[in-house]
Amino acid sequence: MDPVPALDEPLKKVLGPATAKVMAEHLGLHTVGDLLHHYPRRYEERGQLTHLADLPMDEHVTVVAQVADARLHTFASAKAPRGKGQRLEVTITDGSGRLQLVFFGAGVHKPHKELLPGTRAMFAGKVSVFNRRLQLAHPAYELLRGDAEETVETWAGALIPIYPATAKLESWKIGKALQTVLPSAQEAVDPLPESLRAGRGLVALPEALLKIHRPHTKADIEDARARLKWDEAFVLQVALARRRHADAQLPAVARRPKPDGLLTAFDDRLPFTLTEGQQKVSAEIFADLATEHPMHRLLQGEVGSGKTLVALRAMLAVVDAGGQAAMLAPTEVLAQQHHRSVTEMMGELAEGGMLGGADGATKVVLLTGSMGAAARRHALLDLATGEAGVVIGTHALIEDKVQFHDLGLVVVDEQHRFGVEQRDALRGKGKQPPHLLVMTATPIPRTVAMTVFGDLETSVLDQLPAGRSPIASHVVPAADKPHFLARAWERVREEVANGHQTYVVCPRIGDEEDDPKKAGRKKSPEDEAEKRPPLAVLDIAEQLAKGPLRGLRVEVLHGRMQPDDKDAVMRRFAAGEADVLVATTVIEVGVNVPNATAMVIMDADRFGVSQLHQLRGRVGRGSAPGLCLLVTEMPEASAARQRLNAVASTLDGFELSRIDLEQRREGDVLGQAQSGTRSSLRVLAVIDDEEIIAEAREEAAAVVSADPDLTGLPALRTALDALLDDEREQYLEKG
Repeated sequence: MDPVPALDEPLKKVLGPATAKVMAEHLGLHTVGDLLHHYPRRYEERGQLTHLADLPMDEHVTVVAQVADARLHTFASAKAPRGKGQRLEVTITDGSGRLQLVFFGAGVHKPHKELLPGTRAMFAGKVSVFNRRLQLAHPAYELLRGDAEETVETWAGALIPIYPATAKLESWKIGKALQTVLPSAQEAVDPLPESLRAGRGLVALPEALLKIHRPHTKADIEDARARLKWDEAFVLQVALARRRHADAQLPAVARRPKPDGLLTAFDDRLPFTLTEGQQKVSAEIFADLATEHPMHRLLQGEVGSGKTLVALRAMLAVVDAGGQAAMLAPTEVLAQQHHRSVTEMMGELAEGGMLGGADGATKVVLLTGSMGAAARRHALLDLATGEAGVVIGTHALIEDKVQFHDLGLVVVDEQHRFGVEQRDALRGKGKQPPHLLVMTATPIPRTVAMTVFGDLETSVLDQLPAGRSPIASHVVPAADKPHFLARAWERVREEVANGHQTYVVCPRIGDEEDDPKKAGRKKSPEDEAEKRPPLAVLDIAEQLAKGPLRGLRVEVLHGRMQPDDKDAVMRRFAAGEADVLVATTVIEVGVNVPNATAMVIMDADRFGVSQLHQLRGRVGRGSAPGLCLLVTEMPEASAARQRLNAVASTLDGFELSRIDLEQRREGDVLGQAQSGTRSSLRVLAVIDDEEIIAEAREEAAAVVSADPDLTGLPALRTALDALLDDEREQYLEKG
């Protein structure tokens, strides 16, 4: 008998170089262990067939179906001018629908012999549309005869695993490769502590791997998935629990506000009382600031729930305690906006050292990359001497040249736009690690907060301040009902006639070069809506100013304008000197113009759910009701339209973030997410497995507090090292 390959054995030694190369390049699988953890996406039953009626467009699919008929046609073409061209059309069915397969040229001979009516097979290919019918062109296929010995062996049992596959490597080939390495599953070292596994009635890891790849019954699959979900949840939560434990060991200066200081004076000036939520969250933050290890807190708040006010009170408490506070914004527009609103809220309390400044006032300085040299020198000096208690800026704040007198608190606005390295660099600016408050207006479901931001404590602001108006949202189907779009522009004119202002948002700017390769191809109407370039700010602004909004004051704002020009446009709009602002998503976060009551989002289907929710939050910030119109050319039955209907139907950001996550799938929860690397979560679904994640978090906290270095659990250490390769380890380090 051949020796069983070890789990860290490279696949090229076991499967051969060609297969191993495809697995490494297209699926990120390098070792025997990687392949064992490449789980089936779903299972087909021999007796059942896939739903052909539900096939997704443009995706690589594997289906099990029966041949209904097969016809060979001849035709004339450039390559075969005498009518010798051959095309084989095979129709397959599963009872729910029919699907056409096409083969051309020399590729017709083998399928013509093998794909006879009544034959059952697995077919894999990319779903496309031809003549308004779904088809697979040149699909790979594997007959399900069950007579040849190898096929019987390979397809043993009634359940056929369907693996995440690629055009270069079909699901059944991955299945055969797994057959080769499956004996190695016996070597798998179990990361779960024995007491936890036994206490929860989970099967051992080798058994779980055998059952997920070669199940005999549906109960086998359930047992395996339950076990493998626990592995993922628990190992990840142990990583986060160790982060929290390490943070709790770091020293920090406790910052307790002095009575009757700046914070008290500020609270006395406020023309309103704090909401119950703001008081509760402030109390949580002040309790953290008073401890001698760094606060790491995530502040989630619906758009317009008053997060900035809560953050400002924390900053003033730190200034009262003799420290400095820095607020980081993702864009210059937003940094300027925050600086303006903070100085307005503070009044003479922000004029420390100036004529007319109140007693005990501090200085609030702005620091951005585009400031003039003199202003910048002045700001840097104020930071180094401690003259400025509060600084607001972009990532220009973390350059080497910037020195703080005593940095006590860092507030990061809009976490998802702010790189891990940048937060890390800012942390190094304090004599001891500063306290950290991360704010986001993108509501994050509780499970995701536990998984992605598991090293941060979470506070949620879910009440809107009194006086905020509701926002009505409607989908405007521009292609089906053009008169709805005309009515939208009338509504904009009505808002302006009532003394209000409007945003029009477009997905792109419009000064990009058009791609000549994309021109000149004939497209179907479905393609036209899908493939035409997104509407652009510069084009739409011109069309509106000459057409439906003629006579109104229309201005433009986008990310490639000079910073001074951007600021000037925002100031004019805020002052009511422009009626309509046509903009890109630069207005997505933080822009506050209470008189803006309506927003029209063009090509709304090109934006994500949470982005639409963010954008919508820019209106209805005053006492007049808000209106948001989502314009789209997508057909009614499309997934894009369903997404827009969901946004129009609720103002609850947490509900929308659930929908968003279900549609996007999780990506890589450890921040690896971007470009096509596989999710580190293979069976755990962040939305559906809320209970497992919450329980795993508790178990992990108990394990880590009892044994922070995991000396008694070597198998868990090994699993942790595999999860936290260098990149992810750094991600957690810099959290």
